[in-house]
Amino acid sequence: MDGKLMARLIHSDLCDPQAVRLVGGVSRCAGSLELKHEGDWRPVYDSDWTLKKAADVYSVRLVNGTSLCSGRLEVKSNQSNQSNQWWSSVCEDDFDQQDAEVVCRELGCGAPSVLQGALYGEVEAPMWTKEFQCGGNESALLDCRSSGSDRNTCSPNKAVGLTCSEPVRLVGGASRCAGTLEVKHLGDWRPLYYYDWSLKEAAVACRELDCGSAVSTRKRDESSERYVWRIDSDCVHSGSALRECLTLDSSSSIVDLICSDLLLQPIITVSSSMYGVSEAQQQGAPVLRRSTFTICCSIQPQYPGGSFHLTFTSSNSADNYTQPAVNHSAHFLFPAAEPAHQGSYSCVYHLYVFNHNFSSESRLLSITVLDPTPLIIKAIVLPLALLLLNVALYFYCKANRGQMPCRQKNTELVRYKLGVPAAEEEEEGAQGAE
Repeated sequence: MDGKLMARLIHSDLCDPQAVRLVGGVSRCAGSLELKHEGDWRPVYDSDWTLKKAADVYSVRLVNGTSLCSGRLEVKSNQSNQSNQWWSSVCEDDFDQQDAEVVCRELGCGAPSVLQGALYGEVEAPMWTKEFQCGGNESALLDCRSSGSDRNTCSPNKAVGLTCSEPVRLVGGASRCAGTLEVKHLGDWRPLYYYDWSLKEAAVACRELDCGSAVSTRKRDESSERYVWRIDSDCVHSGSALRECLTLDSSSSIVDLICSDLLLQPIITVSSSMYGVSEAQQQGAPVLRRSTFTICCSIQPQYPGGSFHLTFTSSNSADNYTQPAVNHSAHFLFPAAEPAHQGSYSCVYHLYVFNHNFSSESRLLSITVLDPTPLIIKAIVLPLALLLLNVALYFYCKANRGQMPCRQKNTELVRYKLGVPAAEEEEEGAQGAE
């Protein structure tokens, strides 16, 4: 089909709902796409067809979101009369998780991650009037059963807002943030064609994977050609999601990608003889002055080797310590804690892999150095004082036999030390007399 003719069909005939149909599929929402032009039905030439254009002819859509996979849910109403159709929002009370799974699948997105009303704006009318009752396995939302009765009203801020995950992944690498880039559409995962590919396109993929920024991208040549996705660079640069800018192609050159968040976050802990092991916390992990304490940096096994840098900062100083990672950990020993050790510590794990240097930093660990004197008083002086008091009370009772029983005096003393009011004592005595 002539390219200019195809462009004219896309920009003009798609505005007429009677000029679009899907044939040869398992339902009315699947099959070969055909457009009507000058009375003839013609198949769409796939190299000029992107997912963004295809979304214009599906029966559901997500609007006001950041991509085709997020937004306020709208359903095309009055399907039986194509000349009189409109888009209707759906009430949150008529929609559940199974319905969301069908919508995400119909749009070619990943699994639903957020389902909440009014996330992407609110509308007053029109609203879809029936409750969807999907089993979760349907190919399209309008293939689901619906309630027999109509809903007359929908509470404010109750229009369905839905976010589906982007169907993007990296495979074959040692981490979920490194490997061959693949995108899923219509149930098939296909790699991306290395054509006009740069770190700008790679940055979009890393962002959608929640893997930080792009570190490197390279071409990998396979032994034979296969179907791949080709990226429209202008589409990506305009802010569209990766999956919105795909067209089908065939090639043996595919994209391998490395993103910055390759490493997991290290764990930092401190151990001391008095307080045991403490993890990163805001209020500060305590250690006694002049006592021994150890800070441990560790990370879950991903790659062998690497090193840990322990960074220390306080109000008036900063310092760094480095040790190689042994069994994915390093231990930094401090023989005598002093006030100068009080401050914030963090572990930074460094690793050279895939011909690049990577690093990952732990949470902050705040250490407080305590003066042991109050603890010594509490542990030694107070028990000694109580012992002397008991000895004195013994001799007092022995010297004053025949007067108030010493046991009662001892009780009064204990009550005084515990802060029990005299009124309570008298009340208890009265109850005992009864």
